[in-house]
Amino acid sequence: MKLRPLADRVVLKQNEAEERTSSGIFLTASAQEKPEVYEVVEVGPGGMVEGNEVEMIVKAGQSVLVGKYSGSKVKLDDVEYTIVRQSDILAVIE
Repeated sequence: MKLRPLADRVVLKQNEAEERTSSGIFLTASAQEKPEVYEVVEVGPGGMVEGNEVEMIVKAGQSVLVGKYSGSKVKLDDVEYTIVRQSDILAVIE
């Protein structure tokens, strides 16, 4: 199954949490803080959204920074995705 976002929405997959600190100490699952860095999986076509023309700037494969509580979580084929509007993306990581 595949998600195809509509309008100005973007499907994201969260990057894995670090399992060890920079000094080499392993962290338990409860101590691992999930990063707010995501990989763009699919991008909607853009177009007219609430009376404004939206051009999609992000592209599949890019890494982006998203606010902690942004978007809607969806689980599909045992993979968790987050769907956000392009305007919820804070920055593209280069």
